[in-house]
Amino acid sequence: MLDRIKVAAQYCIPQHLISRLAGRFAQAEAGKLTQAAISWFIKRYKVNMSEAEQESPADYASFNAFFTRPLKAGMRPIIEGDEQLAHPVDGAVSQLGDIEQGRVFQAKGHDFSARELLGGDKALAEEFRDGKFATIYLSPSDYHRIHMPCKGTLRQMVYVPGDLFSVNPLTAQNVPNLFARNERVAAIFDTEQGPMAMVLVGATIVASIETVWAGTITPPRGKQVFSWDYHNNPITLDKGEEMGRFKLGSTVVMLFAKDAIDFAEGLSAEQTTRMGELFATRK
Repeated sequence: MLDRIKVAAQYCIPQHLISRLAGRFAQAEAGKLTQAAISWFIKRYKVNMSEAEQESPADYASFNAFFTRPLKAGMRPIIEGDEQLAHPVDGAVSQLGDIEQGRVFQAKGHDFSARELLGGDKALAEEFRDGKFATIYLSPSDYHRIHMPCKGTLRQMVYVPGDLFSVNPLTAQNVPNLFARNERVAAIFDTEQGPMAMVLVGATIVASIETVWAGTITPPRGKQVFSWDYHNNPITLDKGEEMGRFKLGSTVVMLFAKDAIDFAEGLSAEQTTRMGELFATRK
């Protein structure tokens, strides 16, 4: 009963207003209030600050600076080898597997359209038909920078407006079409194994999504999908290089073309991931 109430409440709350207010607080440099919020968060979510480049809450002027904190050098070594893909984030696998008839599995009884996930572009979605997907959830305690699983050249970025439901496991199991209805940014890369989509999904109180090439993605509010083409201004990122970050936590959905990769042996739903470890191998 309590779980149903939690899910139902998300349909009623002003998701965008709450997220905007959270974003204002997260970027504010409010001195002792900011330090108190960071200290509470560390204790509440058992954040391992020994991994952080700066371990003390007093080292962070804003909550955003704390939440997107860098790690100490060498804390996440990147798997070597051109055939090996690295995990892009710290988190936990929500689901992974085959894209079947253009649809991506979300949870028991729920799936969603790859075309809708990518903003409605039919030709783009066709590049991933019969390919593979992986959905990785970042909890509040995780490291929230997103890195490249392999070397790739940015071809296109797509911003898709939408809702801001929570993306935790409970919501994924109960809100239909969750990852293709929430606000999101899809980055499309050309790689040695073919096209790869990295879709950064927004959520309740996720103040913003950033990429290293465009900064904070904040198109005007509304229902319009925005797309940026990078063919004439190619941006190439190496394996393990940062490609984006969440200001407050969320989910990454990755799409790969048919016969492009095999996931690492034993990788399965609910498994913890660590950025840089073996994620998949190129076919």
